[in-house]
Amino acid sequence: MLYISEIKKGAPDKKKSGLEGEVHKILNELKIDFCWVENDEVSTMQECVEINNVLGEEIVKTVFLSNRQKTMLYLMILPPDKPFDSKAFAKEIEAPRLSFASGELMEQHLGVSPGSATIMGLINDKDNNIELVIDKDIAEKEWFACNPGTNRSHIKLRTSDLLGKFLPHINHIPKIISI
Repeated sequence: MLYISEIKKGAPDKKKSGLEGEVHKILNELKIDFCWVENDEVSTMQECVEINNVLGEEIVKTVFLSNRQKTMLYLMILPPDKPFDSKAFAKEIEAPRLSFASGELMEQHLGVSPGSATIMGLINDKDNNIELVIDKDIAEKEWFACNPGTNRSHIKLRTSDLLGKFLPHINHIPKIISI
């Protein structure tokens, strides 16, 4: 059985390191209310179902893509149960053929390893090399849940705070599309 802590509100008493710590710091600076849980490491959407039940919101699916030359990078956020079709996605955003980006590119641009892709990793994309694309179904939800840079923790915040405060603060305005 997967260990999941009880829900905690705001930044932890003990400072977190790395991307997770930076996420908590920025959310506090922007006065964005959020809650979070610590959990055993998860690496699939199926493993996240128990965390969804505790948080009261589904954790989004995050897909990191690149073109063949690795010159165009995309971070796609969609509902966990929605299938991802890279050909349809590329056509929708008028991009060349795309494939899943390598773990090396993920670590270089998002600062996370495979299995931990997160919208919060855009904090590390200071040069705006990554285009953020969010499925309309996610953008219209009241709540947004994801990992904060480690798949041993998950957070929940209002989608309006993510779109209206957090993403503008880190200079990433998403393209909202229907897939």
